[in-house]
Amino acid sequence: MKRIYLTMLILTCYTLVYPQETYTLKQCIDAGLEYNYSIQIIRNEEQIARNNFIPGNAGYLPTLDLSGGFSGTLYNYNYNYADGTSDRVTNNNSETANIGLNLNWTVFDGFGIQANYARLKELEQMGELNTRISIEDLIANIAGVYYNLIRQKIRLQNLQSTVNLSKERLRIVEARYDIGADSRLEFQQARVDFNADSSRLISQLETVHASKVRLSELMASDPNYPIQISDSLIYFNPMLDKDDLWQDILFNNTSLLISQKNKTLSEIDYKRVVSRNYPYVRLNGGYGYNSNWYSTGNTDMQQRLGLNYGITVGLNLFDGFDRRREQRNAQIQIKNSELRMQNLELSLKADFSNLWMAYQNNLELWALEKENLVVAYENHTIAMERYRLGELSGIQLREAQNALLEAEERRSISEYNTKLCEISLLQLSGRILTYLYPVHD
Repeated sequence: MKRIYLTMLILTCYTLVYPQETYTLKQCIDAGLEYNYSIQIIRNEEQIARNNFIPGNAGYLPTLDLSGGFSGTLYNYNYNYADGTSDRVTNNNSETANIGLNLNWTVFDGFGIQANYARLKELEQMGELNTRISIEDLIANIAGVYYNLIRQKIRLQNLQSTVNLSKERLRIVEARYDIGADSRLEFQQARVDFNADSSRLISQLETVHASKVRLSELMASDPNYPIQISDSLIYFNPMLDKDDLWQDILFNNTSLLISQKNKTLSEIDYKRVVSRNYPYVRLNGGYGYNSNWYSTGNTDMQQRLGLNYGITVGLNLFDGFDRRREQRNAQIQIKNSELRMQNLELSLKADFSNLWMAYQNNLELWALEKENLVVAYENHTIAMERYRLGELSGIQLREAQNALLEAEERRSISEYNTKLCEISLLQLSGRILTYLYPVHD
């Protein structure tokens, strides 16, 4: 028994030595959205997609290059003439330097540029949706862990109450045993039950600590200093409306919105392929300076400064039926996107049906377990009073005690499961962001 008390004392002292900051659910979510590494990564990827959405990346704007260069040659020449004479020129040096601006601009490529720009816009919005779904997942995870921590703390309190009751039973039995009113078997059984309850309490302390560490991990907080939460009860909304939730799923579910974006991207990819059937028009121009130096001949230096320009019009007449192949594949991708969207909608309907049934059942279980807990508490109170009077055996008291603990555990589980169903339903419907502003009735 002393060992049990020592272990509990060590765990309590650990909590006092490392003070824990108290958080509400909203504060946990805010910290997670700000510091969680996965969210930071997905937001950076969203920023990349936003940076890519510019006209120049789609090909709307011309390119302008500045280039310059210098080159030279140094040769020795030997000349043999037809009359038998010869001549030799050594160190013949010529040098060239140039600098200029070159402009290239694709004015028209069969609406391919417009398709590229539309695709970049869709990818930017896709980046926002990817960030949104990651945020929703994180909020759901933090809320689930937060309420699981509440449930584990409630169980810890219930186990602590059980230990106190077992301790009181052990005190009564020990007093009776000392005066010879109870057998040693009864005394030993009371001690065994007290030790078993204390062991479960110590194990539950570890479970509570692990839940705090998990919550700290989601918040990107130091797990060596687990946080403390401000709530001690689980609140849930028993008034969710089935039809409203389903309508929100059809219009606001992030996975479904992403699927719709994928279908739009497939349609844009088809337009990009079709654009190759049209001619293209390209403009080019340049302005530059060129200078040549000669060591032989009548000219020492030649300089040129001026403008060059041109236009190119072209049409790909035949490419081995490659365009036809790409167009057929693009049409298949559009069809696949539609099928994926329909399959996702069917999957969401199935998930929603299961969650709604679980939500309704857990509400009924919660109401039932509330009544059972009241009865179990009254039964245990009566049993404890009869045990003090010597009218009830230790085994019967233990049964009443276990029934009370089980009733408390079942009510806690029904509350937690109802809350998890609510979180999942709100996540499916796109309402999960309401957890940033929780309201307790």
